[in-house]
Amino acid sequence: MTAGITALVTDFALLIATATLLGIFAKKTKQPTIIAYILTGLVLGPVVFGVVGESELTYLMSELGLGLLLFLLGIEMNLKEIKDILRPVTSIAIWQTVLQTSLAFIIPLFLGFTIMETIIIALCTVFGATPVIVKLLTDKDEITSLPGKIDVGVLILQDIYLVIILALLAADIFSNPDLAGIGLTLGKIFLLMGMITVLSLASSKYILPGLFRISASNKHTLFIHGITWAFLFISLALALDLSVEVGAFLAGLGLGQIPYREELKERVRPLTDFFMVIFFSSIALTINRDNLFAYWQEAIVASIILMVGNFLIMFYLIDRQHFTPKTSFLGSLNMTQVSEFSLVVGALAVSQDYVGNDILGYLSLMALLTMSTSSYLIQYNQEIYQKAAPYLKRFEAEHKKDVELRTLDNHIVIVGYNQISKQVISILKESDKDIVVVDRNSDNTAQLESRDDIDYIYGDIQHSEIRKTAGVKRADLVFSLSPEYEINKKIAIESPDAALFVKARRFEEAAELYEAGAHYVLLKSEIASDQIVEYLEAYLEDKSLFLEMTETDKERIRWSEKEKW
Repeated sequence: MTAGITALVTDFALLIATATLLGIFAKKTKQPTIIAYILTGLVLGPVVFGVVGESELTYLMSELGLGLLLFLLGIEMNLKEIKDILRPVTSIAIWQTVLQTSLAFIIPLFLGFTIMETIIIALCTVFGATPVIVKLLTDKDEITSLPGKIDVGVLILQDIYLVIILALLAADIFSNPDLAGIGLTLGKIFLLMGMITVLSLASSKYILPGLFRISASNKHTLFIHGITWAFLFISLALALDLSVEVGAFLAGLGLGQIPYREELKERVRPLTDFFMVIFFSSIALTINRDNLFAYWQEAIVASIILMVGNFLIMFYLIDRQHFTPKTSFLGSLNMTQVSEFSLVVGALAVSQDYVGNDILGYLSLMALLTMSTSSYLIQYNQEIYQKAAPYLKRFEAEHKKDVELRTLDNHIVIVGYNQISKQVISILKESDKDIVVVDRNSDNTAQLESRDDIDYIYGDIQHSEIRKTAGVKRADLVFSLSPEYEINKKIAIESPDAALFVKARRFEEAAELYEAGAHYVLLKSEIASDQIVEYLEAYLEDKSLFLEMTETDKERIRWSEKEKW
């Protein structure tokens, strides 16, 4: 092994090990892992120890990491999720972009930056931190709330704006002062992006469902097909003189509209996380101590003004759409940070020689300050609202009310789809509760997608994100036909208040699942059918009677199952 390869391997080992340690610390302190990745580059780079430098390989890998990040961002964007509030969200997003960009332009100009630096800083600091906000709201089970839906809708439109900005910077438009030339470049970019977007969305309707139905039965094939689709669009974008990021994002956008999106996200996420470590670390590796602290006072001032300004702008715009003060407050509090994408845009601007590394250091400090602060604001948003509620009464009015969203709450979750599931669904349809089926058998996808009496999620219930999407924690009844003991144990722990039917392979597992809170454990489903129907009918008639019946009958079931085994 040559000295150069040895040095590269050592650098990668240091990056991954340091990112892992800082990631653990970030999790303990309830901080986004992206902060840990940025700090990794600062610690190992010239700012602190100077033991790792940027190489051509880390540069190429970081470029790939950015593409995969945009690809995952596209998959996150299921347009159906915001269709109920699309009109107000569109209005909020458009005016938020205008007002926040104006504020982001005024602040650096007031602080003494040059016009070009001010333009780049304004473009960098207008985006919300989509991965951070979505992750924190998902962990808090607030992603499907009205404030969460509004924030996600605004972030979707912001991310489209981000992709446009990346395309414009990649086209080097600021190096050409000719307005006519800039106009032609803009027109070309919008036309080509529009064509690829139409192709992506059309594929999600006519090509991707059938293609992924074939590959979804094999988790490795699903992953390979997803990555192949990403590189297909990346190649198309590059052939049209667009950026890698544009192609990756639009590829993900198409995949985000198909039923396999949740499982695909879980397959792609580990690879994306790895490359994100390299990407954000490599940005920080280009910054030295002088660059990082060149404008530290300005960064603190700008961070405070931007966080307060972003909150007030969002509150005004949400309130203007006649939502309640609580929705306006929570939706605004979640959106106060400068995004990690400020470093993405800033790094591209540095590579184009629009600004120097001192501006990238300024943006890095702002991202670290605002993301670390806002993560706590999101974590404790309900408690902060309770403190602020008395002061929000002045914004109450009779014409202000929240849109009634259909959310998964107090519903029924069924894991696995077969003849027993069909019988269970036919019985439970008598209730007025929503029914969600989680199934990883791609042969059932077409049938489940065509049913209008249930919600369908393709995916493996062992993934925590799939369980969160299905709302297992909020379910009133969970019926799991998965024979995996560990999965059913997790379900029992996460849904202690639900009526719980689970399956087990052995008596010992069944006994432990009963202890964990299961109300009925299926060991031999064909024998248990009559008992299942009896329990389900009791559940529909009177839940308290059902719970009493299972409690008194549990010991008898344990012994009868023991004798069978």
